[in-house]
Amino acid sequence: MEASYQPFYRELSRFIAKECIFTDPSRTMAYGTDASCYRLIPQIVVRLDSEREVQQTLVLAQKYKLPVTFRAAGTSLSGQAITDSILITLGDNWRQYKIFGDAGYIKLKPGVIGADANRYLAPFGRKIGPDPASIDACKIGGIAANNASGMCCGTAQNSYQTLHAMRLILADGTLIDTADSESIAAFKKTHGPMLAQLQSLSQQTKANPHLADLIRHKYRLKNTTGYSLNALVDFDDPLDILTHLMIGSEGTLGFIAEITYETVEEHQFKASALFVFSDIETACEATRILKKQPVSAVELMDRGALASVENEDGLPDFMPLLTDDATALLVEVRGADQETLQNKMAQIMSSIAEFNLEQQVPFTDKPEEFGRLWAIRKGIFPAIGAVRPVGSTVIIEDVAFPIEQLADGVKDLRKLFIKHDYNAVIYGHALDGNMHFVFQQSFDTPQQVTRYQEFMEAIAHLVAVEYKGSLKAEHGTGRNMASFVELEWGNEAYELMWQLKNLLDPQHLLSPGVLLNRDNQGHLKNLKLLPAADKRVDSCIECGFCEPVCPSTALSFTPRQRIVIWREINRLRRSGDDNKRLKLLEKDFRYLGDDTCAATGLCARRCPVGINTGELIRDIRTQRNMRHEKVARWTASHFTTITGGARLALNTVAGASKLIGPQRMGKVTKALYTLSAGNIPLLTPAFPRGTSCPQPPKLSTGDEKVVYLPSCATRTMGAAVTDPDQRPLTQVVEQLLTKAGFSIIYPEGLDSLCCGMPYNSKGIKTVAAERLADMEQALWQASEQGKYPILIDTSPCALRAVEGFTKPMALFEPIGFVNHYLTDKLEFIPEDKPVMMHVTCSSVKMGLSAPMKALLDRCCKQVVIPDGIHCCGFAGDKGMKTPELNASALRLLNQQVPTNCTEGVSNSRTCEIGLSEHSGVPYRSVLYLVDRVTKPLPKTTS
Repeated sequence: MEASYQPFYRELSRFIAKECIFTDPSRTMAYGTDASCYRLIPQIVVRLDSEREVQQTLVLAQKYKLPVTFRAAGTSLSGQAITDSILITLGDNWRQYKIFGDAGYIKLKPGVIGADANRYLAPFGRKIGPDPASIDACKIGGIAANNASGMCCGTAQNSYQTLHAMRLILADGTLIDTADSESIAAFKKTHGPMLAQLQSLSQQTKANPHLADLIRHKYRLKNTTGYSLNALVDFDDPLDILTHLMIGSEGTLGFIAEITYETVEEHQFKASALFVFSDIETACEATRILKKQPVSAVELMDRGALASVENEDGLPDFMPLLTDDATALLVEVRGADQETLQNKMAQIMSSIAEFNLEQQVPFTDKPEEFGRLWAIRKGIFPAIGAVRPVGSTVIIEDVAFPIEQLADGVKDLRKLFIKHDYNAVIYGHALDGNMHFVFQQSFDTPQQVTRYQEFMEAIAHLVAVEYKGSLKAEHGTGRNMASFVELEWGNEAYELMWQLKNLLDPQHLLSPGVLLNRDNQGHLKNLKLLPAADKRVDSCIECGFCEPVCPSTALSFTPRQRIVIWREINRLRRSGDDNKRLKLLEKDFRYLGDDTCAATGLCARRCPVGINTGELIRDIRTQRNMRHEKVARWTASHFTTITGGARLALNTVAGASKLIGPQRMGKVTKALYTLSAGNIPLLTPAFPRGTSCPQPPKLSTGDEKVVYLPSCATRTMGAAVTDPDQRPLTQVVEQLLTKAGFSIIYPEGLDSLCCGMPYNSKGIKTVAAERLADMEQALWQASEQGKYPILIDTSPCALRAVEGFTKPMALFEPIGFVNHYLTDKLEFIPEDKPVMMHVTCSSVKMGLSAPMKALLDRCCKQVVIPDGIHCCGFAGDKGMKTPELNASALRLLNQQVPTNCTEGVSNSRTCEIGLSEHSGVPYRSVLYLVDRVTKPLPKTTS
C-alpha cells in the first residue's frame, strides 16, 4: 500500500472491521478483477455492509482526496468496476428485497442477483424489466448503474424506464431517499443549489432544439454511451432528473443504495422459431418487418456465429450445411394464453411469408425444444472463448445502428473486420439494431495494441459518425469507450456531461477515467494480459459467472480469483521479475486458493467455457501430496481397520458429549482444534456417533431385488447425539426397502469398499481410481452383472460411480431410486410441517434438483429452498479441518429456517453434519422422510 493511503487506512480501520479491509497483494489483485480487458490493482479493497459505512467511507475519501470505485458482481465488460485506488465491494447485508403493490413493484438492494429478483417475482407472474445475459451472476447495483438491458427488454423496459424510486448516496456522503418525503425535504435544504442547477441545465437543454433533438435521437436507439442526458429532456422535477442520471452513470455520480422497480409481466406462454436467410442483408430486412409484429425478441446470428456452435449436441442437423453467408433470426413470441400465442405466431409467419428461407425450425412452444434453439444463441460467446489462442482474450463489442440502416451498417462493419484482419462474428438484439461482435485479441506486443487501436478508431468513426449510432448500446461506456464519448455525442453534449460530473462529483473522485476521459488514449492503457497457467483454466475469460455458487466467495477466493492469482504466479515463475511478490502470492494461495477450495466443481456448471477450477486445485494437491501416497495406500488396504477406528473415536466423543452435554463438548473440541492449529479435527455438537456395518439379512422375502451399497460415511456415522431420530441410515433404508417389497443384496467385503472420493479430493488420484475399480467389481458381482438395480445411499459416491464405472449397471442415489422404483409401491401421506431442502453439488451435477423438489412435494406440503445456499462447503473433511469454509458457505442458512421447521433433508451424510450445525435443525437423508410418510399400498387381488 502506498504511503499516501496509510492515513486513510488508519481512519477507515476505526469504523470498519479489519477483516473487511484488504491491502495484501493477493486479495487486492484477485478482488480487483472484473470481466473486462483491463487490469488495475487497488491499493485498498473494503467490503461494506451498510449505508452508514458507505457514507463514512466516502467522506473519508473526500478528506484525503482519494478516488473510489464501487463494484457489485464485477461482470461488467467495459472496465467500469476496476481501480488502482479504493475499491468498495458489497457484503451480505445488501441482499434484501421487498415486493409490494400487488407485485407491481419490487424494492431491491444492490447486492441482489438479477435472477434471484426474478425468482422472487415468479410466483406473481412478474419480473424485472432488464434481462442481461449475465443475469444469473450480475447484481442489481450493476444492472442499474450500467442501465443493462438484454434480449427482450429493449429500450422500453430497462432500468431507466422502469425506475420508481431510489435511495442514493452522493459523493459527499449525503443520503437521499426519493420515496421518503422527510428525506426529500431535508435534501432540498442541504442541496437546494444542486437541485436548482440540475433544473437549470434541464431548461437550457430543452430550450436548445439541436441538442434536445440529438438527445431524443440517441435514445430512440439503445444507448449507454455517456450519461443519461435524456433525463434532462424527459423530466422537469430535479429529483427525477437526479435519479435517472444515476441510471447508467456507472458509479461516477454516486452510489445506488436501493432501487425500486416497476415490475413487468412475465407471460407464461412462450414459443420460439429459427429462420435462416441466405445473407445478412436479407435477415436485416426481415428484422425491419418483424419490428412491427408482436414479437418479444429477435436475435440475429451470422454464419460465423452459427458455425461456432454447429457441432454441439441437440442442435438442428442442417447447421453444418448452411451456405457461407447464411444468417439466422431467432424469434420469440409470448402471450397471456395459448390462443393469444397461436394468433401471434400466425401473424408473424404471415409477415415474413414473402422471404425465401434457406432453412427453418418452425415455432415450437415446447420448453425442451425452444430451449435448444436458445442454446445456439447463448453458446456463441463461450464457444469462441473456449478456442482462442492461449494468452489472448475475447472481446465482445456492443454497438447499435438505426434499425432502418441495420443492413448497411452490418455490411460496413464486416468490411472493417476484413481490413483489419479480424475473424469476428456478429450476433445481437436485432429489433433494437444492437449488434455484438466478438473477436480474439492479444495485447502482449506493441503491434497487437496498435492493431487494436486502429480497429477501434475505425469502428468508432463508422458507428458514431457515419451512422449516428451508439458505440455502447448496453454494456456501459466504462474505460473502453470513455475516450470516444465526445466523438459520438459532439462537443456540446460532451461538455454538458462534464457539467453534470462537476456538479455531482466536484473533486472527480468517483471512478475517474470511467465514462468520461479527456485522455484519447485511455482505452489503450492498463490492458489485461491473460498468461498461460494451466490447460484446464487457460480458456477462462474472467467473467465471474462462477462466483455465486462458490462456497468460499465470502471467505477467500472464488474460482475466477483462483485463476487470476494462479496466472500471476505462473507468469512470475517464468519471468523471474519479482521473486518477493511471487513468494507472497504462493504463500497466500495455499490457504486462499487451495485449502479453502471445496473442489466439487459446481463452478463448471456456471462457467460459459466449462472450466472446473476444482480440477486445477486437485492437480495442485496431487503435486503436494505425492509424498503421502504410501500412507494413502496403506489406509486403502486397511480400510476396515480405519473405519473401525473412526467408529470408536466417534462413539468416544458421543459418550463424552452425553456425559457433559453437547454444547460443553463442542467447546472442548473447538479448544482442541484451536490449540492444535487445526491438526485435531473440529467435532461440533452436530457430529454423529459411530455406527456398525450392516449385515446381510438372514432371510430375503421381497419380490424384487436391489443391491444396496451404504457409503463408507454411512457405515461409519450414525445419528448425532442431539438428533431425535437415533436410527442409523442403514436401518432406515432396510426398513424402507422391505416395506416396498424388495430383497436386499449387500456386496461382498462391504466394510472395505470405498468409491475413492477421500483420496481424489486430496489429489491422490491413482489410489482413488483403484478404490473405485474395486467397488465397481464388487457391485458388478453383487448385481449379477447388472441384472439388479444398485442403490448408493449418498450422492457424492453415486456420482463417482456414474462418472467412473465402465460396466453397464443401473446406478441410483436415493432421489432417483425412490422416484423410479418406490412411488408406485408406496402410499405417500404428506406432512403439514415445513422441511428444509438442500441439493448437494453431486445431485446438481446429476440433474436432481427438480426431481428432489418433486419428491419432497409428495412428502410434505411446504418445502423451503433457502436463498444463496449452493455448495455447503463441508467437502468431505473440510468441515472438520477447515470449518470456516462450511460456516461461510452456510452463513445465510439459519436466518431462513421457519420457526416451525424441525427438519432438513439432503442426501450426503457429511453435508448433513454441517447443515445441521449451521441451521439449528437436524438434517438427515431424504430417505428418513420418505420412510416416515409412506406405507405399503394395499395389495390388489386379481
